[in-house]
Amino acid sequence: MSIDRLLARARAGLRRLPPAEACAAASRGEAIIVDTRPEFQRRSGGEVPGAIVIERNQLEWRLDPRCDARIPEATSAHIRWIILCDEGYSSSLAAESLRQIGLANATDVIGGFQAWTAAGLEVSRPAALTRPRGPGEPAIDAKLTAAERACG
Repeated sequence: MSIDRLLARARAGLRRLPPAEACAAASRGEAIIVDTRPEFQRRSGGEVPGAIVIERNQLEWRLDPRCDARIPEATSAHIRWIILCDEGYSSSLAAESLRQIGLANATDVIGGFQAWTAAGLEVSRPAALTRPRGPGEPAIDAKLTAAERACG
């Protein structure tokens, strides 16, 4: 199977979100945005304020509520995780992988971070980049609500 066919198959099972809809869902506390872009892309383009940063190669372990390596937000299989990559390709594959481990509400952002910035949504350029989350690590500012984490 080609990567194009694999991607099409993955996307067929997702209700992908335009950037503004993803931001709104997170702002309402209905979803959590997870940025899987590598450091060099976040350094170059900026960060989505409040998005949880998780390296792609650790994603399933951090978000599976049954896993000892999960982050504190991963409390249920019913959480709506919205995965963000740079252009919306690897995020589709990642969201489908999450669905395969039982996180049925996982999806991604159409067009990724590039579409996010093109839509004029908020981007931050912190002096120090957000560190990817490790097992059990709380958010840097644990007082932030899901809505505040999502879109500033």
